[in-house]
Amino acid sequence: MRRALVLPVLSLLAAASLAAPPAFAGHGEKEKAPPSYFALDPLTATVMRRDGRRGVMTLETGVQALDPKLMERAQASQPRLRAAFAEVLMTYTAGLPRGAAPDLGYLGNRMQVAADKVLGRAGAKVLLGSALVN
Repeated sequence: MRRALVLPVLSLLAAASLAAPPAFAGHGEKEKAPPSYFALDPLTATVMRRDGRRGVMTLETGVQALDPKLMERAQASQPRLRAAFAEVLMTYTAGLPRGAAPDLGYLGNRMQVAADKVLGRAGAKVLLGSALVN
């Protein structure tokens, strides 16, 4: 007899818990923090492959700035940052020996210098994603 009463009660409780919204929804919501990172479109440059044919190097980049004013300036300067990074990448790949692996540490340092120049001050970090030579 008890079993016959327990199953319907449990199914009713389960249905009620699914239908009712949580009691704490909407309370204590925090404001979203402003974004501190954005990614640029991938950069490409021509390289000479080991067999003498031309290849393409693709590099993903992004900028991180914890200062909201600097982040706003960096987002507004995206076309200039992208142009400066592309210039650094193309200059680097033009002098890259045939079939050599790219030095991402060097590229990151040169792009950091370019970003500081474009933004007018230091404080934003240039982050490199994946690098692919095809």
